[in-house]
Amino acid sequence: MNGHQHRDRAGATLGMWLFLFTELILFGGLFLLYAVYLARYPHEFAAGGRELNVVFGAINTVVLLSSSLLAAMAVTAIQRGRQNTAVWLLFGTIDCALIFMGIKYVEWSAKFGHDIYPGSQRLVKGPPGESVFFSLYYLTTGLHGLHVLIGGTLLAFVAIWVGQGKITSSNYSWLENGTLYWHLVDLIWIFIFPLYYLIL
Repeated sequence: MNGHQHRDRAGATLGMWLFLFTELILFGGLFLLYAVYLARYPHEFAAGGRELNVVFGAINTVVLLSSSLLAAMAVTAIQRGRQNTAVWLLFGTIDCALIFMGIKYVEWSAKFGHDIYPGSQRLVKGPPGESVFFSLYYLTTGLHGLHVLIGGTLLAFVAIWVGQGKITSSNYSWLENGTLYWHLVDLIWIFIFPLYYLIL
């Protein structure tokens, strides 16, 4: 029985790693596109980067790093049979996701208020490179935000299952794979932050 559970867990983990690989290819393509246009419009990209709020970006970086720590601690807690602790840690991770999205909403709203969004009059009349920068910015951060929502929803279900006793120290593949997905979300942001917010 234990051997069967081990094979199921190994298979589920392998499947998750394969899925995460496809996600890396997706964002890797966007980062490659970014590099191509950066080489073509270095000054416009630098000007676009100066329009972004570094403080918001830095806070969101700390928030996501903290969320990954909480998610990892949740796995350790369930391995030790501390289900209630795991539930609280998972909801802490979800709270971080909500904070991240709240800050991103404020940031995007400010940009829209300053007429900075794809197709806006300001960008249409400005240098083409700046329009490309913000098009890539909205595409990349929007796609990342979607992944944050998906990951947060997944972890919410996992937290409920942990609380119901469906996920235990002997059967925690869903928790482990959910946190793997969340770590990917965190990793992608670690690339987004310097590329867009710290570009000189």
